[in-house]
Amino acid sequence: MGVQISQIIPKKEIEISDLKGKTIAIDAYVTLYQFLTTIRQPDGTPLQDKSGRITSHLSGLFYRNLNLLQEGIKPVYIFDGIPPELKQQEIEKRKEAKKIAEQKYAEAKLKEDIEAMRKYSGRTVKITDTIIQESKELLTALGIPYIQAPSEGEAEAATLARIGKVYAAASQDYDALLYATPYLIRNLTSARRKKLPSGLYIDIKPELIEFQKVLNKLNIDRDQLICLAILVGTDYNPGGIKGIGQKRALEIIQKYKYPIEIFKYISSKFNFIFDWQEVFKQFHEYKSEYIENIEFKKPDQEKIKQLLLKYDFSESRIDSGLQKLKTLSESKKQKGLSDFF
Repeated sequence: MGVQISQIIPKKEIEISDLKGKTIAIDAYVTLYQFLTTIRQPDGTPLQDKSGRITSHLSGLFYRNLNLLQEGIKPVYIFDGIPPELKQQEIEKRKEAKKIAEQKYAEAKLKEDIEAMRKYSGRTVKITDTIIQESKELLTALGIPYIQAPSEGEAEAATLARIGKVYAAASQDYDALLYATPYLIRNLTSARRKKLPSGLYIDIKPELIEFQKVLNKLNIDRDQLICLAILVGTDYNPGGIKGIGQKRALEIIQKYKYPIEIFKYISSKFNFIFDWQEVFKQFHEYKSEYIENIEFKKPDQEKIKQLLLKYDFSESRIDSGLQKLKTLSESKKQKGLSDFF
């Protein structure tokens, strides 16, 4: 999922406190997928209520956003709209991968292989309309705004950052860089600690990637970065050009410089069936039509509690979280409510 350019992208770890006061557009789909994949029982079973309804996404949204709000971060969630036609091949590929994972999970379950069950269960995740609607309902109760993108959420998040409506885009994927977000934040909604196979834990810190520093480090411009991504593969041309990795792609880009010349060379040496110009346009020509002001509201504590109790969340844990919101609201009142909500 997403363009694979992590090896050549300069990044730096930051403290969560470095983002205090910043409005950050979060790729909702990637974040929900992350919650549904990682917030699970040891055997891979997602969190569920007594009726069997999945609640991993609600748990992630409630507790992780509590942490962000306490750190003074202003999250805005961007939800995917209708995917571009070019993405259909990748969508079908993912569906097939899920079917294979479901089969392997069923086999592991029969063998009572807990480790394999955990491994394959995360690959069977599906973000349904119900999950999206429940997520939006909880965000609204929390006073956290969300935006429905016309198409790709990461494209909208990156563009909102580029035009100055938010500080940065937050996603685990690097695709936002292709839409020229000035800042990309990774690991923002991740758990702060990760357990290794050895049993040891490591701390997970947010990563900051600055678009201009990426271009400077690689000695390329935005058009060339898009071409580099196409060579290694994007969601619109999965697999890219067979035999070309990240470093080789960078060498080609730096040598031939212009998109036409780059793909003239590629056409003379490699066989590929996608229309590189159509893929290029997907990244280069995206424009946001969002004109409204992003508004944060006071959390509706009664609504939050009512919603979470409906899904059998622990009342004491809900109350603990709501107390944190209350304390936060009271501290903001002293400075002026408009400073945050």
